[in-house]
Amino acid sequence: MPSSAERRWRYTATVQDPEDIGRGPTAPGFRMDAADRLLLERLRRRDDRAFLELVGRHQGAMVHFARSFVRDPAVADEVVQEAWLAFVGGLPRFQERSSLKTWLFSILANKAKTRAVREGRALAFDLDGPEAAAVVEAGREDSAGRWHGASAPGPDRALAGRQALAALAQALETLPPAQRAVVVLRDVEGLDADEVCNILGLSETNQRVLLHRGRHRLRQALQEHR
Repeated sequence: MPSSAERRWRYTATVQDPEDIGRGPTAPGFRMDAADRLLLERLRRRDDRAFLELVGRHQGAMVHFARSFVRDPAVADEVVQEAWLAFVGGLPRFQERSSLKTWLFSILANKAKTRAVREGRALAFDLDGPEAAAVVEAGREDSAGRWHGASAPGPDRALAGRQALAALAQALETLPPAQRAVVVLRDVEGLDADEVCNILGLSETNQRVLLHRGRHRLRQALQEHR
């Protein structure tokens, strides 16, 4: 009897996704690293273990990310499942213009946005303008993604206890959708700013403002928890 992973592989062989999901976000000068290329080869050979490794690595963050767009946990799970199906179905056409993680989350972002629009949810990602410029001027981000300036950077990593982590997770749930999406990609999945801009279709300024605001609110939640 085939495993659930095997059934998923077989099912996705017939899935037709209307989007050109094989392209992935374009990163000028990008070259896939050896580990990603090896994983891609295993996935294209229908290696169950490779697929399960990828699911184990990203499933939790994908659900968090999907809930930035759709609040119902059951709907978020459906969106994540749709993203996995599209990801596997698009593997033969993937053009290696980004990392597998970036491509996976790009697919998920498209699926989640489509579901949010279908359910009538408005997502405010456009923050360009004088207000956004003022926030960026108030705090500068260094090459490692840390903020410096008038507003403090992300959550205090010294609070690593279970209660602090629970408070952080709860605070993440309360962030506005756009902030939550950016924080999950940057601080949970560790993607860089360019990758997040490509995945969400954001300008550099928008990405920085959303990250700044999201981190500030999370830090406030941790300070209140002390």
